[in-house]
Amino acid sequence: MDKTLASVDFANDRGLKQPLRQDLPRRRPSGRTVVAAVCYRRQVNGQIEFLLVRTRAGRWTFPKGGVSGDPTPAIAAAREAHEEAGVRGQVEPLAFTSYLHSKNASDTHAVNAHLCRVLHLDAPRERFRAPRWFSAESAKQRLREERVGIYAEELERVVDRAVRCLEAGTPRTSFSNLN
Repeated sequence: MDKTLASVDFANDRGLKQPLRQDLPRRRPSGRTVVAAVCYRRQVNGQIEFLLVRTRAGRWTFPKGGVSGDPTPAIAAAREAHEEAGVRGQVEPLAFTSYLHSKNASDTHAVNAHLCRVLHLDAPRERFRAPRWFSAESAKQRLREERVGIYAEELERVVDRAVRCLEAGTPRTSFSNLN
């Protein structure tokens, strides 16, 4: 039973609202909101790097999970970044994009992605995650591994969009998980 994603407004890097893509297939409605923390840092030379973590199956991904009892999606993204990657940093209050994610054929859902500037790394609570820094191009390559078609393309698009947002100016941050 294929459906299309509903249109949802998110603010872009300049605060302007834009509709999310509506052309992505949706297998079943998901009752929960899923968020990702697109964790990044800038090197001294200005190069942007992304922090990826391993899934239980060994694939590279962004820290992500459901909004469960969190006051806002940004706080949920910060919690996921800390649990899965040991990140302490600043998370943008609004998602900068969304992407389609699938664990299996019966569990396809949209993920709202929040930029997270990493200020400090602790050991992750989930040790198997093995967080690791990658350049934008290497991150796209790792995210493509063992993924098919639209799901690989979606993750590449997230990295490209994050780079564009970060190069356009300083993201607005309102939540810090440095405590």
